[in-house]
Amino acid sequence: MIKQYLFYFVPFLIISSLYAQLDPGAKQISLSNSDVALSNDVFSVFNNPAGLSQMDWREIGIYYSPAPFGLSELANGYVAYVEPFSFGNIAIGGMTYGYDLYRESKILLAYSYNYGNKFFVGITFNLHTFSIQNYGNTSSFYLNIGGLTYIADDLRWGFSVSNLNRATISNYDDQIPMILKTGFSYDIIPDLNINLAFEKDISYDATGQFGLEYNIIEYISIRAGFQNEPSRYSAGIGINYSLISLDYAIFTHQDLGLTHQAGLILSFGKSTPRSEAIRNYLGIK
Repeated sequence: MIKQYLFYFVPFLIISSLYAQLDPGAKQISLSNSDVALSNDVFSVFNNPAGLSQMDWREIGIYYSPAPFGLSELANGYVAYVEPFSFGNIAIGGMTYGYDLYRESKILLAYSYNYGNKFFVGITFNLHTFSIQNYGNTSSFYLNIGGLTYIADDLRWGFSVSNLNRATISNYDDQIPMILKTGFSYDIIPDLNINLAFEKDISYDATGQFGLEYNIIEYISIRAGFQNEPSRYSAGIGINYSLISLDYAIFTHQDLGLTHQAGLILSFGKSTPRSEAIRNYLGIK
């Protein structure tokens, strides 16, 4: 019986540790998660919470990946909601991952503050629960922090730290990774931005990430990205109309093949395309 459980769990736990480093959001994944300095939608709560206060409207987002690497046992889904207030933006989020024998779930609460439309800071409180059938469950609490600043109207720098307090699962060290990330986002023109980021899990080598997003017409965006260590390519498309943003992304794994995911964001109170609405809110020409 023990061997049978090991047979099922070990491969999934190994893959989970790799996949967990992919922050959710179809747009984010199509940019190879290079968007730490962009962070301009509700899924920033999972990536860089500082970016949440770039928006003065409320959003709700849903993301789903039905079979990462072709394995339905690794299906995962996320939901997030952000509400703007005069004292900052507050967001909540949730995640579920796995199947009957092994499951992870997480709830989050985040706060982000805007200093003079130039400096943004954020903190996320995470409660992460792990459950193994017939073996019970356990939970861990940890903090994420982030920052973002506009160096110029078209150039941003951002950073984030995940698991700041080095929380663990039970008595096992480093099961929840501590990840440091920093990067830049640059608007070549208002409808075209490039993103460059570096990510460091303290237990592994640093990873470089690159992404490009182009709003080819008012309602359609195309995206592409690349990451090394491990190497993966990504691409995606976004359809943005009125309050609805529908995103699709795909990325490759050098050994495990293609993974598909989709996301939906509803933006309430945003009357123009996202990049234009943020520029208007921040007073950027």
